[in-house]
Amino acid sequence: MADVRIGKSRVYASTLGLGANAVGGHNLFPGLDDETGKEIVRMALRSGITLLDTAYAYGNGRSEELIGEVLQEDEFDRSRVIIATKAAHDPENPGTKNNSPEFLEKSVEDALRRLQTEYIDIFYIHFPDEATPKNEAVAALHRLKEAGKIRAIGISNFDLAQVKEANQDGYVDVVEDQFSLIHREAETELLPYLRENRISFVPYFPLASGLLTGKYSKEMTFDENDLRSKKADFKGVRFQTIIQKVDQMKEIAQRYDATVAQLVLAWYLKNPDITAVIPGAKKPEQVQANAQAIDIRLSNEDYDIIDKLFS
Repeated sequence: MADVRIGKSRVYASTLGLGANAVGGHNLFPGLDDETGKEIVRMALRSGITLLDTAYAYGNGRSEELIGEVLQEDEFDRSRVIIATKAAHDPENPGTKNNSPEFLEKSVEDALRRLQTEYIDIFYIHFPDEATPKNEAVAALHRLKEAGKIRAIGISNFDLAQVKEANQDGYVDVVEDQFSLIHREAETELLPYLRENRISFVPYFPLASGLLTGKYSKEMTFDENDLRSKKADFKGVRFQTIIQKVDQMKEIAQRYDATVAQLVLAWYLKNPDITAVIPGAKKPEQVQANAQAIDIRLSNEDYDIIDKLFS
């Protein structure tokens, strides 16, 4: 699996990563099993995936703990794994975000302990807060980078103005934000800025909560207790339109002997504005299937067809 440089840092990660919110993310998904979560991480590493993307918010540190436990196993070499984690949710003030230098410094130390490692490859400010100047928060991470505690500086869920404020000193290496074939707002202004400033881009929700996997039909409806029923993507004409477009991709996927999900991941991997893509998984088999996307050599013609279909 090919590696790609993260911003201007010395970190090189696999272009296909693992989004680990379902590894220990008991507060996000009911009924998760920790041993299954650890097996998901093992499967990723065995499949050549080196980028593991986690956060304190995934299980209030439990995801980090499980990844740390796996990396203590003799089978795996910590030096060949790229750990990305995030912090902003303040456990002492539930429901609030904190970007203060003191909070970020403590968050890094706490994450190092949970991950059982001496350094974190990529550390993100998970969400901006309302009080801390963005460049001061990033400057705190820069000091931690100089101290060897982290190797690359990231920000997540920042709008363009906030990204520019955070990057006043040129310290930001990578931005993580929502982006998919059906959520492409970043193409207008954010991605051009990132290109110009040599900042990597890692999209989350690349499969759009399963909408881009081909598993839904236009006839499906969702109970009012289902979280999907509250999301605009799963309602009315928008839902019908998305499914119609996904159905049109099935013929292309068949030509590559691939699933629709693998085809979508291959489109991201070919997109020059995307540094790495981090699909999540609730089962080890899903990780194994996602990893096969790396072998798809999507033609320029098919890339353009998919691009225009969802433009």
